[in-house]
Amino acid sequence: MSSPPNPSVKPKPPKRERLRAVLPMVWELIRPRRGLLAVGFVLMVINRVSGLVLPYSTKYLIDTIIIKHHVELLKPLISLVLLATLIQGATSFSLTQLLSKAAQRLITELREKVQSHINRLPISFHDSNKTGILVSRIMSDVEGVRNLIGTGLVEFVGGLLTSAIALIVLFRISALMTALAFAFLVSFALALNKAFSTIRPIFRERGKINAEVTGRLAESLGGVRVVKGYHAEDREEKVFSAGVHRLLDNVMRTLTATSVMSLSASVLMGVVGVVIMYVGSRQIVTGTLTIGGFFTYTLFLGFLVAPIIQIVSIGTQLTEALAGLERTQEILSERPEDEDPKRTVALSDIYGSIDFENVSFSYDGNREVLRDISFHAEPGTVTALVGSSGSGKSTTIGLVSAFHIPTKGVVKVDGVDLSTVRLDSYRTRLGVVLQESFLFDGTIRENVAFSRPDASEEQIMRACQIARVDEFAESFDDKYETVVGERGVKLSGGQRQRISIARAILAEPRILILDEATSSLDSESEALIQHGLSYLMQGRTTFVIAHRLSTIRRANQILVMEQGQIVERGTHEELFALRGRYYDLYTTQHGLESNLFLAPGEGDAAPGGEDESKSARNGKDGAGLADALRMVRGEIR
Repeated sequence: MSSPPNPSVKPKPPKRERLRAVLPMVWELIRPRRGLLAVGFVLMVINRVSGLVLPYSTKYLIDTIIIKHHVELLKPLISLVLLATLIQGATSFSLTQLLSKAAQRLITELREKVQSHINRLPISFHDSNKTGILVSRIMSDVEGVRNLIGTGLVEFVGGLLTSAIALIVLFRISALMTALAFAFLVSFALALNKAFSTIRPIFRERGKINAEVTGRLAESLGGVRVVKGYHAEDREEKVFSAGVHRLLDNVMRTLTATSVMSLSASVLMGVVGVVIMYVGSRQIVTGTLTIGGFFTYTLFLGFLVAPIIQIVSIGTQLTEALAGLERTQEILSERPEDEDPKRTVALSDIYGSIDFENVSFSYDGNREVLRDISFHAEPGTVTALVGSSGSGKSTTIGLVSAFHIPTKGVVKVDGVDLSTVRLDSYRTRLGVVLQESFLFDGTIRENVAFSRPDASEEQIMRACQIARVDEFAESFDDKYETVVGERGVKLSGGQRQRISIARAILAEPRILILDEATSSLDSESEALIQHGLSYLMQGRTTFVIAHRLSTIRRANQILVMEQGQIVERGTHEELFALRGRYYDLYTTQHGLESNLFLAPGEGDAAPGGEDESKSARNGKDGAGLADALRMVRGEIR
């Protein structure tokens, strides 16, 4: 029993429509290079015509110079052939230099364009596409363009031109033989058109498979510690092997198709050769064709058939190029988030007042993950979001960061609807410190200056001192020029986090987001960066997501979220006295902490004599167990 069709899946448009859709992009690529291509075509015509001088001269060589003994014409004929050969060589060199280099420049430009475009697409697009697939779109799909702007297209047209000239010469020598040969070639051309229509979807599928395999490989290599930690090397090898074998099957299908076309071309040449040999011999015997004419005809027949065989190879390359451009166009047709026509308001400066007014949000349009959220955050205050996983904290922060637009209600910054604000005027005043600090594979200095590349050396050093980056950077041989490795693997968690805080300090944001900024750190590392965080939060509108409730006791307001709604709000003291959901979360966590499920010293004791005495007792006991637990959690190495 077949399942009903999924209405959300859009049917793929017919081949003609997809080809017609990609033609404007092809024209957009060709239009700025029309002059270059025109020069290329002129050189190609000269190249092909000069290449036909040698075969055409054989008729005069045999019929006039050898048979009729006009030896005085030999030197001029040889000189002409030699000149034509030199011209052919010079034009071939010029074509390669002119068009191949232009094609490589175009590939570079396209990669820059696609990368820039992908960077400007909304977070929702990145969430629904694997990193490896996007890398493949940027690096691989544009490669085939060289066959359009490079020598591929010119060679394709050159092959057609050579065949046309050869066909005219052949008709002049023998109309009968040419008519027979042309009938075979027309049949082959029809079969070729059918073959290309079969191959093109296979090439399109290859790009997708290659992107999937690349994406999984990138994930596997990036998560090598997890793979090794669970001894999953064999499983990853099987997953990768399955992917590359899918790719192999696709390649085999295309090779089979191209092999059949090559076989057909070879058989065609053989059949046409036999027919020409039979008919030509009879015409020579009857005196309607000279020996020189027959030799010339045979050579020109090669110039008629050979380009057609060449077209099989070049046509396959052009088909692959169009398939790659089709996938590239899919990416470029996605609208960047900063090109939203509603975003017209440019904020000259940001004070930092944030308002949520009856905000609801849904990722898929069906299930709401936020429902009727309202709150106000004043500049210079700290708003903490607490709640169980999936309660909507990260989605709320995503709305503050303008990663999403509310389904209902409005988010305002300084009284202006955030959905109408230009992102380049808003996000430059936004600072983010995440639980997992992302560092680039560069130096400490480069990672700190990432938020503000034009910052002076003094400003960078000041940010490093406030965040206490200088305490460990100065101990390295290369100091601030020390390379941190991919994702900062050469540094400890605390060191990475301090660099992340220094980066945020350097940005001088008006709105600051701390997403579990210290939860992954041990007590010593947390104590070292608290000074930097305190400085960073001064005078800024700060939002804090925290599972460790002891870290947000000094927040100006705490929003307790459950199932997409704010169920409680107030200060720590108010919510604790309320003995509601926050009280349950706080006391439960301190109970776990007293049993050393959290590292000692990560929070303060809960108010109340009984809780205080419990914390005091457990603080004295079990220091060895705490160290053991920290070792298990990877805090002691």
